[in-house]
Parts: sequence; C-alpha cells; structure tokens
Amino acid sequence: MEALERDFYEERRRKWRRSAFWRGVFVTLGVFVLLGVIGAWFGGGPRFGDHIARVDLTGVIYDDPVLEATLKKVEENDNAKALILTISSPGGTTVGSEAVYERLRKIAEKKPVVSVLGEVAASGGYIAAIGTDHIIARGNTITGSIGVIMEYPDVSDLLTKLGVTMQTIRSSDIKGGPSPFRKTSPEARAAEQALIDESFIWFRDLVEERRGLSGAKLDNVANGGVFTGRMALKLGLIDAIGGFDVATQYLDSHDSVEEGLPVDQYVLEYEEGGFLGPVGKFLLKNGTLERISGKSGPRLYSIAK
Repeated sequence: MEALERDFYEERRRKWRRSAFWRGVFVTLGVFVLLGVIGAWFGGGPRFGDHIARVDLTGVIYDDPVLEATLKKVEENDNAKALILTISSPGGTTVGSEAVYERLRKIAEKKPVVSVLGEVAASGGYIAAIGTDHIIARGNTITGSIGVIMEYPDVSDLLTKLGVTMQTIRSSDIKGGPSPFRKTSPEARAAEQALIDESFIWFRDLVEERRGLSGAKLDNVANGGVFTGRMALKLGLIDAIGGFDVATQYLDSHDSVEEGLPVDQYVLEYEEGGFLGPVGKFLLKNGTLERISGKSGPRLYSIAK
C-alpha cells in the first residue's frame, strides 16, 4: 500500500511539474506579446489595426533621416488609412523642406494626407504644408513667408581692427564664398544670388502648382510676406480654419477612410546616447554642431524672418 501511495504522489508531482513548465512557457509568451504591443504603441512600431497616423513636425526643418524613416513607416503601413501632419515650424533648409515635401507626396499617392498648422508654419514649414492634400490653420497661425534667404556673418572689419589678416589661396573669386573673414566680391555675390533666385523659382512653382495660384494672385503671396490664417484662407494658401478636430472631420468624409478611426501617434525616435546624451541629440537634430564647426558651409534657408 505504501508503495502505491508513493507512486501516486510521485505521479502527481510529475504532472504538477509538467503543468508548471507549460504555465511558465505561456506566461513568458504572454509577457513578450504584451511588451511587443507596448513597444508598438509607444515606439512607433507596426500598427495592428486600421487607424489614422499622426506625425508632428516641429522646430527648424533640416534633412532629417529619422523624420524621413517615420514618414516612410506611415507610407508603407497598409493599416494607416490616412495621415495628419501637425506643423509648428518657422522654416528650415531648402533641402530638408524638399525632402519632407517629396515624401508627403508619395504618401498622398496611397492615402489622404492633411496638415494642421500650429502657431507658425512659414516658409519651409509651408513647403511641408503644401505637400499635403488639405491645409488647416488657426485664425492667427503665422504662415506664408514664401521666399529664400541665405545669411552669413561679416567680421572682416573687426579682424582689421584687431590686426588679424586671413590669408586665402583659391582658384577663383567665387570659390569658398561668401566668407565671414573677407568682404564678398561682386562676382561671389552674383553667384550666391543665382542660387537664391533658382531656389525661389522652385518654391514659387510649388505654390503655383499645389495651390492653383498664378499671375497677380501668386505675386501677392510670393513676396516673402507672412499672413495670419484668416488672411491665408482669403489668399488661397490654406483650405480651412480650425484645428485637429477639423482634420479628422475632413478625413471622415473620405470614402477610403472609415469614420471614427483612432488616431495613432508615430513618434520620432532619436537616439539618447552619444555625446552629452539628450544635449547631443538636440544639437545634432537642430544642426547646431555643424554650424559651430562651420564644416557644412553656408546653407540655403527658406525661413521666416
């Protein structure tokens, strides 16, 4: 009898150990699934259900691989049925603004794209806006600033007073100009003006194409001036006055977008590590290190002044 009892309890222990093993397996799998869902929710990973994507474009616009990759996720995710781009930017480099515009047009080939302008969406910020199908702004949003500018310091007089002379050997008067260490020659200024003019024509043509403006109507807005949202609506630069709710209402009216879809934020994930951690991330994102080093040289800006 004792032997039977021992066998019985031994068999129960074996069954308990087997069940405990499988419970551990299922719990572990459940934890991994939960972590995956949390990571997708907070980290901008793949979404599992139909939704409206949201991306925030803030600050000065530079050629930004992280922003490019985030927008590409929206483009390639079939569950993202539309995109709302919020813009709070005074402008940026022409290259950075061009990259955002082109990516938005690619997204718009597959799904509706609408922009919501914040306190300011001017110049390069407006280039991003016209990359969308529908532009919404607050009545007092500052927008427009359709123009291009290049700026550089001139400390040549100060160096002369200090008795400092910069010696430069170059192949022509326009090579390496403009420079803060010498007066800009007429030839160099003319060469830089040609760059500005060509980029401005590109910007102006975008506005003409995307907003359907021409002649005097285009001249009235493509003069570098800025406008409130109310003024921009009358001038044909935007489509509606309002905020995020107006954007969702606009998308709900599209046959391709199911009414009432949740809005899913796609977060721009910049690396925290490296030089000075968050400080280094901020400097790199905003191009400050390049401006300090001077290695990048002058840039073309389409930025509100």
